[in-house]
Amino acid sequence: MDSYADELLKLLSKHDCKGQTISVERLPLLKREIEEFYSQGLFDKEFYRERLSWLNFELPESLPRAKSIIVIATPRPQTRAIFNLNGQRRPLIIPPTYTGYDRVREQIEDLLAKTISREKYTLTRTTLPLKLLAARSGLAQYGRNNICYVQGMGSFLQLAAVYSDMPCEEDNWQEKTVMESCEECERCRRACPSGAIPSDRFLLRAERCIVYHNEKKGDISFPEWVDASWHNCIVGCMHCQRACPENRKFIEFFDEEEEFSEEETKLLLNDMSGDRLPARTRGKLERLSLIDYLDSLQRNLGVFFNKHK
Repeated sequence: MDSYADELLKLLSKHDCKGQTISVERLPLLKREIEEFYSQGLFDKEFYRERLSWLNFELPESLPRAKSIIVIATPRPQTRAIFNLNGQRRPLIIPPTYTGYDRVREQIEDLLAKTISREKYTLTRTTLPLKLLAARSGLAQYGRNNICYVQGMGSFLQLAAVYSDMPCEEDNWQEKTVMESCEECERCRRACPSGAIPSDRFLLRAERCIVYHNEKKGDISFPEWVDASWHNCIVGCMHCQRACPENRKFIEFFDEEEEFSEEETKLLLNDMSGDRLPARTRGKLERLSLIDYLDSLQRNLGVFFNKHK
């Protein structure tokens, strides 16, 4: 007879999601792994402070009797934003997970909550390292680019994780694995212009990644070593993912598209604050989930129209 967790994962598959469970007893191991990376100098100090210091490996006060962690992956498309200026029309990619990230996460959590509540179980959100969690649960494998891949989704996916008081009948904790196809392939490393994917170690040099720099606040200029020609997305980067053979089936996986007129593009290049934007323009940014990156758009967009600071 299938366990309740098995039934839950089957339900997820009907919604094109995949999932896995691990015991909350693995939390100290997750924490230790992150701390060891940092103590070995594998994380840049600034990167660690900005991106990892907020992680919390303690059981949440809202669910102190949690027994299991449910990790979920759902397919996510790229989005296309088109900008116009001086007769030049520039379609720019927004990578998977940026558009609608919170909405999709809430949909996954609502689906899980409605399902497990039938058995009187509850759940709450985690603040855990999702890629590491997915790899350790066996849900995902790493690529050479340190990005997670799930069978049938490539890397075009979004991860989520929740704590639950549902018993962990099957703890799927295991060693992290790298896809076999990466052993003789270096396409992602060759495609990365900034050298963020090293040949002398597995862990990404995150401080060299374009994503790390174009997600920073807009008043922080790009480092001098960043060449303007390296940029390919309005936020984030797709060089390594689009070069990866494992993503061949998903390269044309696009969803929403919004186009900004010349007038709107000029407003964004002039550092227009959100409350002064026309409602129509603001609506487009909200649909693309770019409103949270509004203070970065002037800098990032300027790269593509020769206005790089």
